Amino acid sequence: MTSANDLVLPAGPVTAARHPLFIATGSIAAAGTMLMFGMLAVWFKFRDASGLRPGSGGKLIHDWLPADLKIPEVATNTLAVTMVIAAIMGQWAVYSAARKDSQHTQLALFITGLVGIAAINAQVAIYKQMGAVLADGAYQTMFYAITGTMLVLICSGVAFSFVAAFRVLGGRVADRAVVTAHALYWYFLTATFVALWFVVYVQK
Repeated sequence: MTSANDLVLPAGPVTAARHPLFIATGSIAAAGTMLMFGMLAVWFKFRDASGLRPGSGGKLIHDWLPADLKIPEVATNTLAVTMVIAAIMGQWAVYSAARKDSQHTQLALFITGLVGIAAINAQVAIYKQMGAVLADGAYQTMFYAITGTMLVLICSGVAFSFVAAFRVLGGRVADRAVVTAHALYWYFLTATFVALWFVVYVQK
């Protein structure tokens, strides 16, 4: 005889876990990448539209960077290395969180935030050493627009680092989604800055 329990359908498959924060961070990173690369494309357009002048060896180069402005290469290269270190620290936080090591996760997140502050300080030092005035020309306007936007993004990354660190400090080390999203955001910041560094500070 068939019982009522025999007529009950089996349970459906387990729903895969969704990570809205990770998805949102990825969307923000994609939008930020399009924004920054769009601004770099405008930079190329302005540079290509500039006149030509003889450079070293008699080769003609674009007269884009004003002669009275010098790129502080030590500070810019240090800033690029600093961004790479921040991304590594973000990945260390993911590694520690996966092992439920709250102490090292907190340490990695706080170091990421402090390294981000060091990057902000380096960018401010570049501004002071260059002494460029915003309204002096197209180069100065584009320079501050691109690097200023990048600076705002780095500030948001620093805020993300400290928020994630205090969440872990509050005992939420098992919530790996926040730490993973944090690492993704710093990957985006680092990759975007490396592109900016190469175009603005190396190619000039």
